[in-house]
Amino acid sequence: MNELQGILEKFAASGWELIAAPSHAWLDGRGDKAALMRAIQQADRECGSCGCALDPLYKRALALLG
Repeated sequence: MNELQGILEKFAASGWELIAAPSHAWLDGRGDKAALMRAIQQADRECGSCGCALDPLYKRALALLG
């Protein structure tokens, strides 16, 4: 769970509202797993191969949540 927390902290700090908001909610203990997974899936579709540091984290977070 520490790995997932670290990834979500990076998402929350990213400034990208798509993943930042659901990640903040999850870290605050008020998150919805399905909503978080949908947001991460969308982020992966939109930006998962742009070359940024978050690219490999989308699939890893989904695997940890799965």
